[in-house]
Parts: sequence; structure tokens; C-alpha cells
Amino acid sequence: MARNRWHLRQVMAGRGMFATTDLLEPLAARGIRLSSSQVYRLVAERPERLSLKILMALLDILGCSMTDLIEPVAAGGRSRTAQAAGGATAGIGQLRPKRARITRAGE
Repeated sequence: MARNRWHLRQVMAGRGMFATTDLLEPLAARGIRLSSSQVYRLVAERPERLSLKILMALLDILGCSMTDLIEPVAAGGRSRTAQAAGGATAGIGQLRPKRARITRAGE
């Protein structure tokens, strides 16, 4: 599973915003009411889910792009597609599909 790095704290610091509560008023001005603990978690932790409305508000408040906030990081090792193509993840548990054999007509 690919994970992403969340850079909200760094982007805020680059804009002179060092307290998580610095986001409360700008978010409220855009119709987003979050508690100070919710904003703290948004800044301090990588969110598992993030509404598009909050993401767009953050981009507007901070004057940045989505790639400034979210850095995609590939999962270690081979990609899931490469594993499936190589047969490493094919099947369920110990059950594996049988390899297809192509023959000429009549054989």
C-alpha cells in the first residue's frame, strides 16, 4: 500500500504559522468549523481521510499546491502490479491458479 507524507506543519511554518490554532480562524472564515484538537490532529498527524472542502481550504489559506502538502511515497519493494504479474500475489492463501498452456488447434 502506498503511503503519503503529510507536510502541513512544514508548509505552515514556511508561512509564519507556528501554532496549530493559527488555522482556526482562516478555516472558520471558509465555513469550516473544527475544534482545536481536530486542527491539532490535522497538523500533527497524517490524516487517513481528508474532505475535499478542507483540503481546498488549506490550499487557499496557505497559498500552496496539493503537491506541497502531500508527497506520494511508493511502497517498498516491487509494486503491487509487478507482484501480481509475477504471480507472487495470485490466488488465495495456498490456492494458486494453474498456468495456461497454449496449444495448436487439434492437439
